[in-house]
Amino acid sequence: MAFFSRFFSRAENAPLPTLEDLLKARGVPMDLPGLAELEPDFEHHEADGREEWADALAELHEADHSLPGLWVDGQYDLLPELAPTWKCEREGFYYRPFVDGLSERVLAGGRPMPAAWLTLWGITEEDVLDRALEQLREKSKGHPFQRLASGIYQSTYQDGLDASRMLLPELWSDLFPGQNTFLAVPNPGQILVAPQVLLPKLVEAIDNALTEDAERLFATIFQFVDGNLLPATLQDPHPIAQPQRELRQGDVLHAYRAQEEDLDPALGVACPVGMMRTQQGRAISYTLWTQGKPVLVPETDMIVFMDSKKKPLGMYARQTMPRIHELKGVPMEIWGPRRVRYEGFPTAEQLDRLDCVANSEQVLEIFKNPQPGGVQAQTAKAPALPPRSASPVPDHLRGVSLGVQSEDK
Repeated sequence: MAFFSRFFSRAENAPLPTLEDLLKARGVPMDLPGLAELEPDFEHHEADGREEWADALAELHEADHSLPGLWVDGQYDLLPELAPTWKCEREGFYYRPFVDGLSERVLAGGRPMPAAWLTLWGITEEDVLDRALEQLREKSKGHPFQRLASGIYQSTYQDGLDASRMLLPELWSDLFPGQNTFLAVPNPGQILVAPQVLLPKLVEAIDNALTEDAERLFATIFQFVDGNLLPATLQDPHPIAQPQRELRQGDVLHAYRAQEEDLDPALGVACPVGMMRTQQGRAISYTLWTQGKPVLVPETDMIVFMDSKKKPLGMYARQTMPRIHELKGVPMEIWGPRRVRYEGFPTAEQLDRLDCVANSEQVLEIFKNPQPGGVQAQTAKAPALPPRSASPVPDHLRGVSLGVQSEDK
């Protein structure tokens, strides 16, 4: 028995790996700025904890992120921040989803906190988030919301973190007692609150905020229901149903345009996106797919196909693309909204299988582009197109008539 006891105790008595050996195996230098201050915490870990600690250092080193200071000091310099989820995915710092399209992350010393800091601090996500939220709560005292002439309320914090107060319902949930509460955060430094009866004024305020130079955060209107925030569901014939749809589409298109800058050109051409309004005021998103090279197609309502000379071949409902089974698309692995890569281009016979909303001549009339070289992605609006009875469009677009670009655009 003594023999077996010695045999099974060898692993327990094995020497723990040193930080130097662990970092050397991962190709990480020992002279990382700030490592000396953190190293005493490493010594308290067992073997598995030391491996995780070294992995966290390697992750920070590879991403060129700094090391944190000691938790005993850093805990007092934390604040929460709301950011579009696509931006959180792109930048790679710690975040967690908050509400559809928006995520919560943590600012440490005014900069987004990397997830690996949690491992080095030995602190849970909840500990960090609670500490950051409590400090935002303290920072928010003495700053009541301002009632505008329109009747809606606007934040007055002026610290660039106004939108983050969506995380603190106690600050705004009682502004309109007994009424449904709606919110919007068009930019990081602004939160707008309105009751249902003032939704038109809220839309107007959002539009005004989006014309300013401030960074766009999220234009979609949210509703506070039973203690929860969610995108406001406004169905036709509600007068704000279409403005809400346009605001939501605008947020998605904003993400697509940011995504274009980050795509590898070798993968293909990023199809540009745009939005138009029908004569009934309904917002429709579209993309331009030009023949000649592989393309990265976004998920818009419509696709405008153009030949190699940028002459439009027609506008078609994207949802009917699976009918062209010969043309296989490959979903892209990238942050943000979805794109599908196509190497080929539909033939005339294949295009005939899709639901056509506007033919070549009608597309030219819709965009009214005076510049040579083809259609330009921008908003269009005006007279109705003749209906097509041979190929009905999807249910949510039936009865829709597209328009040409207005002269005052």
